[in-house]
Amino acid sequence: MNRTRFAPSPTGPLHLGHAFAALTAAGLADRGEFLLRIEDIDQSRSRPAYEAAIFEDLAWLGLDWAKPVMRQSERMAAYQAALDRLAGLGLVYPCSCTRADIKAALDAPQEGHAAIIGPDGPVYPGTCRHRSMAEAGPEDAIRLNAARAFAHLALDAVAFRDENIAPDVPHVLGAADFVSGVGDVVLARRGMGTSYHLAVVVDDAAQGVTLITRGKDLLDSTWIQILLQHLLDLPTPRYHHHRLIRDEAGKRLAKRDDARAISLYRAEGSTPADIRRMIGL
Repeated sequence: MNRTRFAPSPTGPLHLGHAFAALTAAGLADRGEFLLRIEDIDQSRSRPAYEAAIFEDLAWLGLDWAKPVMRQSERMAAYQAALDRLAGLGLVYPCSCTRADIKAALDAPQEGHAAIIGPDGPVYPGTCRHRSMAEAGPEDAIRLNAARAFAHLALDAVAFRDENIAPDVPHVLGAADFVSGVGDVVLARRGMGTSYHLAVVVDDAAQGVTLITRGKDLLDSTWIQILLQHLLDLPTPRYHHHRLIRDEAGKRLAKRDDARAISLYRAEGSTPADIRRMIGL
């Protein structure tokens, strides 16, 4: 039996891709427990109406979940505790760079090569790496010093097996490749107090999730999260990265694809069985 979760952000209507992700997670719980978590750390975009619609859409699809529902906006103390632990180990630093600053640094002539794109976008050039947490201010983001993290753990690589994508072959990323190809990821964004990577690691451990199910577009994020699990002495769950639901042009569905919103199909008379057929279940 597995404990799985579906963790949408209440920043728009659920679409067919969400239906596939939620039904896959519930199905893989395999007589275990299916959890719903509201990932609402971005309070500038989260809306109560979208959260209410999430509950309504999932119930209409025939899903049930354990109560109460965890909301990330109510978990800031847990994220701060994790950051404090990493700060105490000397593994994080404040960063005042904007996206424009990072782009300018990566475009500088002396770099002599194109920017490397990692799971979180262009790999950070390390401009603020010399700063200490004693200098941190309210306008700073907090970044993980990846090289120090691997040195602290005396770890040569991070690795995991995915139960859906090449399950017999481990996905391995060496420390040097992580530092150069992923870099110093943000663990707390300005005005949020945390980031996706930190929050999801802390919350999955707190909820005892044993199997992470999500789209294969997040496969490369797994190395970041496993590194954080090691640093915070948290268990590493199993992983299942599933296929994505795409439109007729092959583009992955996004929140802005209101034409494929579950609520719209409902209003037009579709049934839950119709939705399952549309997404190949």
